Amino acid sequence: MRLLFSALLLLGSAVPAAAGFRTPESLVRNVYAHYGQGTPELSGGLPRTTEVAAQFFDASLAKAWSAPRREPYDFLVQSPRWKLGPVAISILRRQFDKTYVAASFDNLGRRISLNFIVAKGPDGWVILDVETPHDSLSLFLEQFRN
Repeated sequence: MRLLFSALLLLGSAVPAAAGFRTPESLVRNVYAHYGQGTPELSGGLPRTTEVAAQFFDASLAKAWSAPRREPYDFLVQSPRWKLGPVAISILRRQFDKTYVAASFDNLGRRISLNFIVAKGPDGWVILDVETPHDSLSLFLEQFRN
């Protein structure tokens, strides 16, 4: 019995971490933690791997995020390069099963504002989409896919 318990405990620790985050704010904060100072040595932006995509995005957006594409800039910072100032994060509204989170920051002297649409799934908060006044991440990824 003790051996079985030890084996189950060992297998349980080998299971990858669940997707999602504990709060909408921590989800957005963790997105921008990947952007550092905008140099390859410090940060390459949010990785395009399927593992990272599953952690941050709902299933349909995760698939689009990790798919091959040729976009002209990184949608999450609205530029091909970045050096971000402090990121301000606030809840705009909660509506049914979705929460709208505003993120604002300076990128190379240009003011950027994005609205993250997030939802709480069984494993935590994930991104459903990200909007600017003129575009959305889902449409952007679809437009520039290979």
